[in-house]
Amino acid sequence: MRSDQIKKGVERAPNRSLLYALGLTEEELSRPIVGVVSSYNEIVPGHMNLDKIAEAVKAGIRAAGGTPILFPAIAVCDGIAMGHVGMKYSLVTRDLIADSTEAMVLAHQFDGLVMIPNCDKNVPGLLMAAARLNIPTIFCSGGPMLAGRLIDGRRTCLSHMFEAVGAYKAGKIDEEGVRDYEENACPTCGSCSGMYTANSMNCLAEAIGMALPGNGTIPGVYSARLRLAKHAGMQVMELIRRDIRPRDIMTTAAFHNAETVDMALGCSTNTMLHLPAIAHECGMELDLDMSNEISAKTPNLCHLAPAGDTFMEDLDQAGGVYAVMKELTKASLLDLSVMTVTGKTMEENLADVENRNPAIIRPIDNPYSKTGGIAVLKGNLAPDGCVVKQSAVAPEMMVHEGPARVFDSEEEAIAAIYDKQIHPGDVVVIRYEGPKGGPGMREMLNPTSAIAGMGLDKDVALITDGRFSGATRGASIGHVSPEAAAGGAIALVEEGDRIAIDIPNCRIELKVPDEELARRRAAWRCPEPKIKTGYLARYAKLVSSADKGAILQG
Repeated sequence: MRSDQIKKGVERAPNRSLLYALGLTEEELSRPIVGVVSSYNEIVPGHMNLDKIAEAVKAGIRAAGGTPILFPAIAVCDGIAMGHVGMKYSLVTRDLIADSTEAMVLAHQFDGLVMIPNCDKNVPGLLMAAARLNIPTIFCSGGPMLAGRLIDGRRTCLSHMFEAVGAYKAGKIDEEGVRDYEENACPTCGSCSGMYTANSMNCLAEAIGMALPGNGTIPGVYSARLRLAKHAGMQVMELIRRDIRPRDIMTTAAFHNAETVDMALGCSTNTMLHLPAIAHECGMELDLDMSNEISAKTPNLCHLAPAGDTFMEDLDQAGGVYAVMKELTKASLLDLSVMTVTGKTMEENLADVENRNPAIIRPIDNPYSKTGGIAVLKGNLAPDGCVVKQSAVAPEMMVHEGPARVFDSEEEAIAAIYDKQIHPGDVVVIRYEGPKGGPGMREMLNPTSAIAGMGLDKDVALITDGRFSGATRGASIGHVSPEAAAGGAIALVEEGDRIAIDIPNCRIELKVPDEELARRRAAWRCPEPKIKTGYLARYAKLVSSADKGAILQG
């Protein structure tokens, strides 16, 4: 066992003395020692129940003959961090989580790991750590939040809450209307109830084979979530016994399966940052162009919020991620030979699965669209690509051309939107919010929600080198690469320039002559860094562009 390095032989007597100081017995030290990485904290609603999940995982480990040892991972609530400097610290935690987990595991030589994440950067950060460490590992998330209900009985969620602020600014609802959303949008613990980033990544943990069925969809308040946690604790012992490791599971074929499920579910555009970063830790590269190839042949089968009016609990009742995958097998869109943490192949896992509600998970021959939920656009404005959640775009905005309204920060843009300076047909451009320029690549949920709440989501597009929350809907195009701070074309856009967007053909063009762009480029100077000290300053020096997954280099 790996843990023999801290517990076997006379030479390790000092190490054992410290393990005895923990209250561990000889009997416990004779068993595999399993690290339980819990992201429990008291500030993130998606994590407030993880202490219960961790205890259930530990019970499962003990039942299967292991010794569980708990240690923490950090997590940021993107909703609470939204709209201020705190959002700069969201994406960057992904690498802090991976690095700190690596340090804890290698310092203490665990035999296996159970990762307990739930929210946006916490899930990919721990998947990155799992790939890097490559010891037997299983994931068990805290589960999604239940949908809320307004006073009039309508179901609601966090994206509606953000849009309510825009509706208030437009005079469409009063303060009492805002308060109705405020008190009812987030009724339980758990990751917010739509197909936002956290739920997207927890579902893709199943699709890639690193979590048991139900991981992405069983609500956090259900007792079934505790049973799942116990089974995850038991199953990690089987992975240790058989020496099944993350890189045995997260193969190239498994990543393509995950991208295919991503398209069918209509996941957050943030997956286009996280999957390449996880793949990088596995020693492989995911090309954004491959996403379009997969999208072109993968039908979109689900319209969960914000794309539609169904929620994670509905997907769970319909059969969950595996039911979506079963539909995809009917068109031979998945590689079913891949290994999973069940110890079985995906083909074996899906053998008895069925779609229990075709209204929630559309059959493969009756999709919402014949192509997937995400598109990567390229053109002179984004030669290295940019990303849009096309399943959440109104049909009339799939092709659009309009004048650029240019802002050098999220704050400038949101002030203009609230001041009713944005008009139908406009293309809002928010730049210097990329991985380097932000630094930290903030989510732009506040401006996109303001646009939607004011009723402009079918008339106005938004383009940024920042990124979007999974709760964003409308013609919201992010991850523009190269970013403005790296001298990308988005830095050269001027007020009133025409921008043409063609989502079906994956094109985005700044309609300015090449010679004029060359003149502007010669005159361009990179602005001073917004933050010059601390972690964000170090991050800005090391981070790659968004099309490479915003990974740290050097």
